[in-house]
Amino acid sequence: MSHANGLPDTAGTVVIGAGIVGCSTAYHLAELGRDDVLVLDRGPLPTTGGSSTHAPGIMFQTDEPKVLSKFATYSRKLYSSLERDDGKPIYNETGGIEVARSDERMDYLQRRVEWAKSWGVPDPQLLSPEEVAEKLPLVDPDAIQGGYYSPTDGQASGVRACAALAVEAAEMGAQFVGHTKVEDIEADGDGVQGIVTENGRVECDEVVVATNIWARQLSEKLDVHLPVAPVEHQYTMTEPLAELDGREQDVTDDPVYENYRSVSGDKSEVLLQDPDRPILRDQDNAMYFRTHGDRYGIGSYNHEPVVPDPEELGGNEEGGNQASVHEFTEEFFENATHPDRQEKAPRTASDELLPATDGKHLDYKYNGMYSASPNGMPTMGPVQECPGLWTGLTTWITHAGGAGKALAEWMERGVPRLPDGPIDLRNCDVNRFAPHAGSWDFTRDLADEEYRNLYSIVHPKWVRTEYQRDIRRTPMYHSHQDLDAELWAEAGWEAPQWFESNEDLLESYGEQIPDREGWEGKFWSPLEGAESLHVREAVGLHDMTSFNKMELVGPHVDEFLQQLCTNDMDLDVGQIRYTLMCNEAGGVRADITVTRVDEHRYLLLTTGREVGQNHLAWVREQAPESVVVNDVTSSLAAMVCTGPDARKTLSKVIDADLSDENFPFYTSQQTFVENVPVTALRLSYAGELGWELYTPSEYGETLWEHVMDAGAEYDIRPYGNGALDSLRIEKGLRLWGEDLHTEHDPYEAGLGWAVDLDTEFIGKEAVAAAAEGNVDRKVACLTLDDPEQVVLADRPVLTSDGDEVLGYVHAAEYGYTVGACVIYTYLPPEFAEPGTDVEVLYEGERYAATVRDEPLL
Repeated sequence: MSHANGLPDTAGTVVIGAGIVGCSTAYHLAELGRDDVLVLDRGPLPTTGGSSTHAPGIMFQTDEPKVLSKFATYSRKLYSSLERDDGKPIYNETGGIEVARSDERMDYLQRRVEWAKSWGVPDPQLLSPEEVAEKLPLVDPDAIQGGYYSPTDGQASGVRACAALAVEAAEMGAQFVGHTKVEDIEADGDGVQGIVTENGRVECDEVVVATNIWARQLSEKLDVHLPVAPVEHQYTMTEPLAELDGREQDVTDDPVYENYRSVSGDKSEVLLQDPDRPILRDQDNAMYFRTHGDRYGIGSYNHEPVVPDPEELGGNEEGGNQASVHEFTEEFFENATHPDRQEKAPRTASDELLPATDGKHLDYKYNGMYSASPNGMPTMGPVQECPGLWTGLTTWITHAGGAGKALAEWMERGVPRLPDGPIDLRNCDVNRFAPHAGSWDFTRDLADEEYRNLYSIVHPKWVRTEYQRDIRRTPMYHSHQDLDAELWAEAGWEAPQWFESNEDLLESYGEQIPDREGWEGKFWSPLEGAESLHVREAVGLHDMTSFNKMELVGPHVDEFLQQLCTNDMDLDVGQIRYTLMCNEAGGVRADITVTRVDEHRYLLLTTGREVGQNHLAWVREQAPESVVVNDVTSSLAAMVCTGPDARKTLSKVIDADLSDENFPFYTSQQTFVENVPVTALRLSYAGELGWELYTPSEYGETLWEHVMDAGAEYDIRPYGNGALDSLRIEKGLRLWGEDLHTEHDPYEAGLGWAVDLDTEFIGKEAVAAAAEGNVDRKVACLTLDDPEQVVLADRPVLTSDGDEVLGYVHAAEYGYTVGACVIYTYLPPEFAEPGTDVEVLYEGERYAATVRDEPLL
């Protein structure tokens, strides 16, 4: 049975949206053997009228987030394997050049070289202005200081890519239906049951929302509030240029042309023309360029942000009614309206860089829309609120090939993968967002901010100050303010990074804290070092409320916990155990401490910051109906009292014997700190003597004050996340999301001691195989040889006598007690042996480093 337009009654998986992400996902699902995939779109096929239709398709592969570069590299290879009717590949490997107009941007381009080396983007190069002009003859070399060249960058038409992927997927059994608006997704407590369209109902087990700018409206029908928003930017094409004469291409015989023209009008004839030279970006002016035959296309993000209301977008129809395209805002192109770039108008910047465009008429002008997430990353994966509901959103053509591959692998095999192995998606997972992120106010403001930062030079520790602050306050917030805390926003929490009230500590410790003057010195204070050293020598108190906390309750919770965890979880009440959670491929999904609070109740403590929600979603996804998983992050205030004088401090106010005999390491007790009820845990992420203290949130500030008062005679000091990062790395304690994530198995990560292969747990088969096999990489702790030097993460680790890239810096912090910058990386086993000399490429310089035994302290 089928409905109108050939719509079937049933399907296994329905992909809503036939843009580049939907087509890529369907193609990869079919490639994995699924023959019951249905792809629907409200527009005509293959040119649906969404963002993939109007996008000029430029593809720069290099980015600081590893996952984006990996997605882009796979996309390049995928599009290169797809052919047009004339036998040419969909992908035009023209090369890509990013130019610099300032010293600061030249430094940034050097970082791009280093990221490219870390992520395996082929042959990254820095060019002089004259070398840029040799490859791009219309660029004025006097307008720039140099450029970054990636030879395998290029361009892919979204329309052609969608059409080619759809043909391939259809040949493998997928079905594509256009002109079919999805009006609702039906779901109950068991998950997705079907979809309702304007042409009838389709029963299905899974739905992938790949509707991009329309995703928010559709998901809210299920009370799922996706923090994605449409954002506008400008694109236009010049009149034919004499300098490009003879390069015009006839595309009217292209199989997609007539369909494309019916949706996009006359501009389709120009958009389909291929570039004949490297694509170009002028990020100092938030602009990009590519040729279309004998014309230059000019894209601009150099204007004030425009975030439309999703409810007012409408739909796509033939005849040029394209909801993802709005009228060109002329004033944004002729005037400097970007809040952070007031130096020159986009038109002026374009004419300076490409003098051939000066005075030329601009044709086919429009504001095109894409979809943005709060952190500018893809939004993909299973939605925890609704089993069977998946998302593939906020993803550009550049990354859509890789994102579709990873998503299909996730759906079919349980783990996101690319051909070279599992890919970590912690910063892309749809479940990474805290509840407040679903509000339209938050989504709109963060989309605005992401737009402003799109081509800006953003430090990895950059903290927003203008938008959506003071959302989540720990109970100690006002105490922190009284102590002049430097508060950073992390998953909405106002979390202390350091305390200005500790400035007097610099008199004691200042000589042990090297100055930082370069890129590594931004968003840093020597107070981080002073606080770290003080904790090692005396006592400190740290607010860890923002760390994610889960409570597992139920009569069969112990059985489930054993299935979830790699270690032996046969615990007595009051015992604590460090363990890992692995996925089906044996990758580390999280490292956690588990406390058995009573017979049928456990407390799980895991990473906070911007990735902690992922762990909560994972546990809930695995939990049987008999186990209740409560998120108690907000309901429990948490702090840790740490340092040699921690016992003396707490003994003054706690109703418990803190001796080693009566309160041994890795145990907990229910007790009181003066008049405050606490769950006290004998452990410390700082690696010093310490106790973590948990109490209902309303007691948090009082508990903080009790401990601070008790420690006054021992000079107790509050310390922030900056000090904690230094303290933990010196002790070799892993931080999930930096030097530990799903691309690592326990044995590569040096955590085999947290695995008990005599138990049954998720991923055991893969973990057992890793235990028996020879690893091709191994965690390594490095220190820089020069105690004055500091590097940041994501830079390549090289052989000491050559240019071979061995790995990259996963995490780097200065170890103030060690007296050196400490780095964690993963290297081939022969290079991970203590005493091995390697080098780190950082800001264009090679820094000597040595592999050390861990932990360092």
